[in-house]
Amino acid sequence: MLRELVGLGQDRLLPVAVRLVMDNVRGSVLPAALLVAVLYWVLHNSSNTAPMLWWAVLTVGSKLVCWQHARHHLGRDLAPEAAHRLVWQLVLLNALDGVAWGSLVWVALDSTSLAGSTLVLAVIAGVSANAMALNSAVPAVFMAFALGEAVVVMSKLFLMPDVAFRVLGWIGFLYFGNMLSQSLTIARLARRSISLRFENLELLEKLRLEADAAHAARKDSDAANKSKSKFLAAASHDLRQPIHALGLFLEVLSNSHLDRAQREVLTNARSVLKTSSQMLDILLDFSRIEAGVIEVHPETFRLQVLLNKLETELAPQANAKGLLYRTRETRALARSDPALVEMILRNLITNAIRYTDKGGVLVACRLRANRVIVEVWDTGIGIDPDQHRNIFQEFLQLGNSERDHRKGLGLGLAIADGLARQLKHELFLASRPGRGSVFRLALPLGQGTDLVSTLENAPVPPPQLDMCVLVIEDDQAVRDATLLLLKVWGCRAQAVESVEEALASARQSPPDVVITDYRLREQRTGTQAIDALRAEQGQHLQAILVTGDTDPERLRDVHDSATHILHKPISTHQLHAMLWSLQRQRT
Repeated sequence: MLRELVGLGQDRLLPVAVRLVMDNVRGSVLPAALLVAVLYWVLHNSSNTAPMLWWAVLTVGSKLVCWQHARHHLGRDLAPEAAHRLVWQLVLLNALDGVAWGSLVWVALDSTSLAGSTLVLAVIAGVSANAMALNSAVPAVFMAFALGEAVVVMSKLFLMPDVAFRVLGWIGFLYFGNMLSQSLTIARLARRSISLRFENLELLEKLRLEADAAHAARKDSDAANKSKSKFLAAASHDLRQPIHALGLFLEVLSNSHLDRAQREVLTNARSVLKTSSQMLDILLDFSRIEAGVIEVHPETFRLQVLLNKLETELAPQANAKGLLYRTRETRALARSDPALVEMILRNLITNAIRYTDKGGVLVACRLRANRVIVEVWDTGIGIDPDQHRNIFQEFLQLGNSERDHRKGLGLGLAIADGLARQLKHELFLASRPGRGSVFRLALPLGQGTDLVSTLENAPVPPPQLDMCVLVIEDDQAVRDATLLLLKVWGCRAQAVESVEEALASARQSPPDVVITDYRLREQRTGTQAIDALRAEQGQHLQAILVTGDTDPERLRDVHDSATHILHKPISTHQLHAMLWSLQRQRT
């Protein structure tokens, strides 16, 4: 029982309690030093200057020794045997600390005014209370401090000629005894809290083991899907660079003198390039959802404007298959992120066209209370009821066992479902095999007073830019093409291939904007290049990060870099619009 009261029992709890005491020491050094300085300034006079100075040095020194001791051992693991040894070390150090504080009464009590004497006794009482709060997790440590301080203080009070001081001595005994009792109560509460923490950890460990056993098969499946996603992300990155360069070469070729047959081959090559780029964009959308870096920007917009845009883009695909594509007119306003809603509907409509061989596709809207329901109907192959939940899984394609690439990658519905969950919109499916399907997306109804017209009247940026741009790109073809494009837009541009060259160029001609690839030579990254440039040029330096990565973890890192991001193969329109926006911010 005595061992537990002084903090030497329950081996499992003792290391935690000792660490708690030592951790409290770090926050007490500065307040103690400030208090000593104030006391020296207030209490020292011509008769006690030297003793007060020695007391101040001794007290601050003892606190620094305690702090250094705690700092040394907090960086190590505390086994129960080591914790027992540390308790005795802490007992000795705190006893010396208590003696140092208690010696203040010998130095200043009878060499100062009545107010000064009152201040001395108040400080002694306050320091004791603070020590109890800091050390009560291990009562032996506080007992050592309290006894060291009490012995020194009481011996002085009982030697004072004034009876009042001897009375204060007896009161001091009661005070220190009461504090020892309170410290034991606090210690019991601390041990109970630490014990409860261990019990919770044990319970959590049991729950974790049970969950691991119950979901072993699911973990294997998730691991396989993650490996597949990482493989596709790596493949996507490696393919984006040559496809990006291929697009530049085809653009150059289109400006050459070609005969009809060559022009037809060029058209076919552009069509294949467009298909490849769309597949890579689908992988990117899926990876962004997995990475959780989709940003939602809600606004009120007209649904009909969005539906008209989708019909203009997707109706030719339906017509090419002999399908009828219809959109019912609507005046409804929706409150959501129009870009993400467009992505959801594009995937739903594309999926409907892809799996419909006769009949058609209908896109319509219905008002239900405070929601507008966007419906995508098709007369396609339909979906079995037992597949309704599975249809939203990634890479799952019903009716495409031959893996026809014209039917996509099996990610469209997974992307639509992921975006709907990100937006907190409900996505429903109703379908009958052989009769077709209908997907319903429920959107919040918008108010006319909040209408934003950005979808209807997108501003066209002026063709010329007035800024100094630094390009960092290790691929020469992409570097040269980007540099030429920027100069056509009116930019004063420089292009380099490494971080060191970028720093040297920036010192000669400070840039307004930096455009950098994410992956650079020597395992360097674009974020490192931006950080290095901002360290020299200032944090105001604007930056655009261009990346071909689709790995979810890499996307999170890029997203957290606080820069503007474009994904390869980049759209020149997007790049121009972003530069124009940055130019307007500067002015």
